[in-house]
Amino acid sequence: MRPARFWRIPAFLLTLAFAAPSVWAQAPAAPSTTPPEPPAQGEPAPAGNSSIRADVNLVDVLFTVVDRKNKMVSDLSQQNFSVFDDGKPQEIRFFSQQTDLPLRVGLLLDTSNSIRQRLQFEQEAAIDFLFNVIRRGKDEAVLMSIDDQPEVIQDFTGDMDLLRDAIQRQRAGGATALYDAIYLTCAQLLQHAPLTNTSNDVRRVLVVISDGEDTLSHHSRGEALEIAQRAGIVIYTISSNTDWITTDQETKTSNLSDRKFEKGPGDQVLQQFAEDSGGRAFFPYHVDDLAQSFSQIGTELRSQYSLAYTLPSGQLTDGKFHTIRVAVAEKGLQVHARKGYLATPVVGAILPAPAK
Repeated sequence: MRPARFWRIPAFLLTLAFAAPSVWAQAPAAPSTTPPEPPAQGEPAPAGNSSIRADVNLVDVLFTVVDRKNKMVSDLSQQNFSVFDDGKPQEIRFFSQQTDLPLRVGLLLDTSNSIRQRLQFEQEAAIDFLFNVIRRGKDEAVLMSIDDQPEVIQDFTGDMDLLRDAIQRQRAGGATALYDAIYLTCAQLLQHAPLTNTSNDVRRVLVVISDGEDTLSHHSRGEALEIAQRAGIVIYTISSNTDWITTDQETKTSNLSDRKFEKGPGDQVLQQFAEDSGGRAFFPYHVDDLAQSFSQIGTELRSQYSLAYTLPSGQLTDGKFHTIRVAVAEKGLQVHARKGYLATPVVGAILPAPAK
């Protein structure tokens, strides 16, 4: 176990994570011949422009668009979109297409006792995801386990062999601190790939392979989701549950990804994390059911749009959750984006001590 390695996160990164990265204020920038200091929040700069924008409080939204066949649509312009804050239309101040960004992936593997019978499935799914999505020399991933206490199993690397070997070494046992693992992995992603204001950014992604149960976390589900939303981290979840499968169903078909008639509590938790962060949830039975989905995720993560609008007056520090909706004018298209942001002032944050 190496918990100390993970809990010791620099204070300035904690401030960054808790400074409402999707909403921030910038003072007017005085002319200068030297590069200005980056703000506490990264912004989606227009194509070819890496300068810092000033005098505005902005809400940034990264999103993707798919058609009825779930294929990526990447040739739309600003005129095709409208954005609403708490249902009220907002003027789009900045717009760009963000393609082929380097990925920084946090991979969470549930190794608690509750998934003992499905650990091999989780291991195969994790390895399959990495080899379908991660590109050598450009993308990196960190592997963490979900059990009594979140632990970094393999630090950030682009070496797929190291990640595969670390995944295959895992054994099941212990309770489940799912929310703590999500919360802390988001901080780990920020530590390794801090938010910037340049066009040379990275895409932060969290992949959770679990049954969705939590029995031990210090953090609540809301706190775990909040830090992901604030940091602009998209969460993809893969359920390892099989309670919805009957022996009769299993003998009739080998592809049961579309036969999930009723999601259990754990599945509903996984779906909430995915949908509220702008990601997607998957409910497979066999790893083979995921192959095409992983390929689609890789394309999706590198075919994104970015827009920013001015924060409505009075909402910068009101402490409330505000909804975001990005609408596309063309029929038959669907937007995947996070559902909102929490408008809070910078108050600092302290991570809880590891459980004794």
